[in-house]
Amino acid sequence: MNFSDIIRTAVFALRGNWMRSALTSLGVIIGIAAVIVMVSVGQGTQQEIDKLVSGLGSQRLDVGPGARRGGGGARQSASSFFTLNEGDAQAIRDEIPEVQYVAGALRGNTQVVFAENNTSTSWQGVQPDFFVINGWNLAEGEGFEVQDYSSANKAVIVGETVRKTLFGSDSGIGQTVRLGRVPFTVVGTLAPKGQGGFGQDQDDVVMVPLETGRRRLMGAMGLPAGAVMQIALTVGDARNLDYVQGEVESLLRQRHRIGPGDEDDFNVRNISEIVATRTATTNLMSKLLGAVATICLVIGGIGIMNIMLVSVTERIREIGLRMAVGAGPSDVRRQFLAEAMLISLIGGAIGIAIGVAGALLVGQVSDLPVALNGKVVGLAAAFSIATGLFFGYYPARKASQLDPIEALRQ
Repeated sequence: MNFSDIIRTAVFALRGNWMRSALTSLGVIIGIAAVIVMVSVGQGTQQEIDKLVSGLGSQRLDVGPGARRGGGGARQSASSFFTLNEGDAQAIRDEIPEVQYVAGALRGNTQVVFAENNTSTSWQGVQPDFFVINGWNLAEGEGFEVQDYSSANKAVIVGETVRKTLFGSDSGIGQTVRLGRVPFTVVGTLAPKGQGGFGQDQDDVVMVPLETGRRRLMGAMGLPAGAVMQIALTVGDARNLDYVQGEVESLLRQRHRIGPGDEDDFNVRNISEIVATRTATTNLMSKLLGAVATICLVIGGIGIMNIMLVSVTERIREIGLRMAVGAGPSDVRRQFLAEAMLISLIGGAIGIAIGVAGALLVGQVSDLPVALNGKVVGLAAAFSIATGLFFGYYPARKASQLDPIEALRQ
């Protein structure tokens, strides 16, 4: 029998029991659709993590306030006091040569008003290196001058979301806006970043010089001299990150006069460790999703094997007749293997269509990130072919080994 004869015979056999064939392919349909949806979600999540890594930086450390104990041993929250200052940032810059960039920062929330437009946003009081550390670029304007940082000038750089809200299609450069009750001059706009790794709008922000934020926007809080909420730093070589973390901790303990065994009044966060933990968690979930999809395919494959074995039992006399008129064992084996492959391929094609539609639907109606590409569809098609071959071979082999004489007696 040539290839076309085998396919024609297999199609005829499947049409004779089309309902059974359709139900048999259902397991493959569900399995393939599950593979596409779950792998697409896993890849989308991984892309979000890659985006998070690029946004936070894999060679970065963040230093924040720790928790002190007040009178009577009561623990105070880290947000109720300031334990870091500009002197700490300068000491890190001067005494740890492996540090590439370092910047202290303050932050808060404010209402920004221009003419009849206004918006509630967050503000950042920053030092020069802050823009490099966090990957911010200017879209328009000159940005802050040296004297803006030293003299608390009322200059502001606005993010893209704030710019659109206040100025529409105009850049807003040179315009005067109010942050709270304080007038500021717009000296630049930030290039848009879009949504961050945690779902926040990174462009909904305004930036002012650090001293300006301290005096103009937080003056009523009575901050300690030179106080900052956070110190961010990067190293030139990622291999030095753990070493620099230890040096920073040692330096700050010395500057803050923290004795042996006493609790630190600061904490140092290694961004790469946070990202690595999240990556490991995501990989574990992706493997779990893949395992569930594989189980669905195995169940579908077992269904194919079961139905094909039943078919062999029902068609013993037919097999005997084929062998009696000249069909060899290889012809019988190819025929039954073709039937199993057709069930698997038809189910795979339907499953691919449902899986693609399902992945697109998940991306539309949920917050789950979805990355659908040709590789995912190709993987699903390969699974479909492999399922038909693997689970169809045993019934086909069993049919080819029947004795023609015994088969004709059935």
